[in-house]
Amino acid sequence: MISRALYGAPLALVLSTNALAQQATAQDATTLDGIEVVGDKDAYQVLRISSATKTDTPLRDVPQSVTVISQGLIRDQAMQNMGDVVRYVPGVQMAQGEGHRDAPILRGNTSTADFFIDGLRDDVQYYRDLYNVERVEVLKGPGGMIFGRDASGGLINRVTKQADWSNARNLGLTVGSWDSYRVTGDVDQALNDSVAVRVTGFYEDSDSFRDEVTLERWAVNPTLTWRLSDDTQLEVGYEHFEDDRVTDRGVPSYLGRPLRIDEATFFGSAELSPTWAEIDALTARVRHEFSPQVTLVNQTRVANYDKFYQNVFPGAYTAATNRVAISAYNNLTERKNILNQTDLTAKFATGAVQHTLLAGLELGRQETDNFRQTGYFPTAPQPAPGQLATSHWVTLPNTYYTDPVVFTQSGSDANNNSVAKTAAVYVQDQIEFSPHWQALLGVRFDRFEADLYNRRNNATLSSSDDLVSPRAGLIYKPTEATSIYASYAISYVPRAGEQLASLSISNRALDPEKFTNKEVGFKWDIHDALSFTAALYQLDRTNVAITDPLDATRLVLVDGQRVKGLELGLAGNLTEQWQVMAGYAYQDSQVQTPGAQNGNQLGQVPENSFSLWNRYDFTPRFGAGLGVIYRDDVFVSSDQAVVLPSFTRVDAAVYYAITPSLRLQANIENLLDEEYYASAHSNTNIMPGTPRALRVGIDWRF
Repeated sequence: MISRALYGAPLALVLSTNALAQQATAQDATTLDGIEVVGDKDAYQVLRISSATKTDTPLRDVPQSVTVISQGLIRDQAMQNMGDVVRYVPGVQMAQGEGHRDAPILRGNTSTADFFIDGLRDDVQYYRDLYNVERVEVLKGPGGMIFGRDASGGLINRVTKQADWSNARNLGLTVGSWDSYRVTGDVDQALNDSVAVRVTGFYEDSDSFRDEVTLERWAVNPTLTWRLSDDTQLEVGYEHFEDDRVTDRGVPSYLGRPLRIDEATFFGSAELSPTWAEIDALTARVRHEFSPQVTLVNQTRVANYDKFYQNVFPGAYTAATNRVAISAYNNLTERKNILNQTDLTAKFATGAVQHTLLAGLELGRQETDNFRQTGYFPTAPQPAPGQLATSHWVTLPNTYYTDPVVFTQSGSDANNNSVAKTAAVYVQDQIEFSPHWQALLGVRFDRFEADLYNRRNNATLSSSDDLVSPRAGLIYKPTEATSIYASYAISYVPRAGEQLASLSISNRALDPEKFTNKEVGFKWDIHDALSFTAALYQLDRTNVAITDPLDATRLVLVDGQRVKGLELGLAGNLTEQWQVMAGYAYQDSQVQTPGAQNGNQLGQVPENSFSLWNRYDFTPRFGAGLGVIYRDDVFVSSDQAVVLPSFTRVDAAVYYAITPSLRLQANIENLLDEEYYASAHSNTNIMPGTPRALRVGIDWRF
């Protein structure tokens, strides 16, 4: 008999025999005759992760709010990118990112660099894909003790698929609205008991509900796992990723709201707004067990990132002339990352007290070249004789800019080379005093040095910071399935900035920005397949640099902002047939910088947000999904000049298994065709939400 997990569940794990599958629990792994059985990968619940502590730890024993987007949820919702992921993560929103990058807002802090892949930094500005992802882990609150600088409001870690002797083979094809086509492939092959290889890849070509907006992207990611001995394993992987698309910065605003215009309307010039990213990354991980209690892991990532974007985009709308201002610029970034981490984990006892001790070393070098040009408009009225204007306009109903644009460097445009070096040591102890009491204590020391060379004037700026990032958590477990915790953590963002290009003469000597998080929470594994989490927190951002009100030539440090919030999460099976993923967040955000905005609400941080996704299997072959997403009104920015209205969006899906290895799936986004605005970059760059959209996919396991 074929179980529901192998037949009706979406993209379920298919093994050579059902007997093998039944030997795996929902989250445990066992090696049998060279085949690794990892259980039902379609479950929404994840019980254990290693990224939060660098040790394999049950989520209920991690004193921090963590949301894990499982492979099952990714498949059921046909997720493809980070924007899809964060819809179901309480306390996280996605900003527009100027139409060319992921830009999550984690507990009120917008970041373009707090991304990690298998625990290693992946910090260049681009749109990430999920084609090779096993799951996505979103850690809320500062992560400086584990991840180093940045990680201010939280971070997003992708766990990738590795060669694992499963011999799984998968081919997927998805077609959708606006001529969207996507092909994915995943082939894992055991060469023998010691060596396995795996190749994942995808190709996507799509238009958009937005006029003139297109994208084309592809990637391939081969990996090899080699058991060098019973105690030593080597994993090696290489990824090549390319993304080409039109930079789309949305629509302007009018009278404090998005300009009322058709949601498909593009402002500016799509032809002159290309963006592309090309990434090559080589990773290697060696794991050696000296004994069942002592393990050494060393991992290295060498990555080259080339990223270019150019945009001719809208500015303010003037009702008296019915005009929208148009501006333009481009930017090229080339970054080379060399990162290495070594972690030694030892488990031992001191009397009745159990310890899991982690000691680690991280070394990193990141070299970045940044080159920016401003767009000038020859046909616009000249600001002065011999000068070209840096803006023009379009007059509605025409929104396309068709006159020429000349790109060249202005006096302030960057042409920089920067080198950032990190050397860090850290130690952490997970202490189990008794079955009811645990503690987590850790501290990290980073020596961070940054040198920025300005090719425009041959000047070099340097800064260095000694960052001490502590973390402490106390856990009380009334029962084995429940935990109550309190935690405290600190992270820093040096003056080089998250993109390593923000050093200036006036700020290089200033202390780094500081992020302090205080949190209490409750976690409950209601049963083996359903988990509930709750967290209350206060996150303070301090050491924010502003111009001295008494001396415009110098900067002073002040408190910046505070976010207090509540996060609730539910993931797993309510019944054998019914799976859910639900989240609610309340966020009370406040600017604390002296000046006109003091006391204002932070931009794009809703007080209330809610998401709920249900999947119900009516028969072993047929299932359906229904989801709802709600967000309160939000201000675009902390000046509170423009509001994005609240919205409720409904999504749906149906699943049908033709055979145990062949499944059809249809997803409908925005089922009720709600008109809404999803995100923004500024008061004049607002992104409409997608209208009703259909994706139909077929998945074949062979």
